[in-house]
Amino acid sequence: MPEIESSGPLDAVDRTLLSELSRNGRISNTELAARAGIAESTCLKRVRALQARGVIVGFHAEISPAAMGLHLEALITIRLHAHARGDLRRFQAYLEDLPATQRVYFLAGDRDFMVHVAVADAPALRELVSDTISLQPEVASTSTSLIFAQAAGKRGL
Repeated sequence: MPEIESSGPLDAVDRTLLSELSRNGRISNTELAARAGIAESTCLKRVRALQARGVIVGFHAEISPAAMGLHLEALITIRLHAHARGDLRRFQAYLEDLPATQRVYFLAGDRDFMVHVAVADAPALRELVSDTISLQPEVASTSTSLIFAQAAGKRGL
């Protein structure tokens, strides 16, 4: 994740822009400017400045894994051996590079990572956990929870 540059605190207009964009990243600049009560050119400059500062870290389309044939989602928590904790970034990069990975979370507590994965079916999940992740020498243990449903919650700041 990019570093946030210290260009001062966010003002009320910035917060309005961010709130609107977090609810709808495809909102037009015209509509965004109207909701923030500023000129379109000012709106565009402010959004670009928020991107440059690292406050806005990206715009993307959220794709349904099921639409891509990935009908089973799970959360895998991973605890590393104590001696392996010296190279957490390398292991995180390994997890990020797995084709099934949707998100990787670095945790505090008794587990080191949580990985949200999407796979085709139960055999693919078993293979991912047992034959891929668990075989890594850094891994002390894993725990897998199936995701039956998920909801985004209220978007916005």
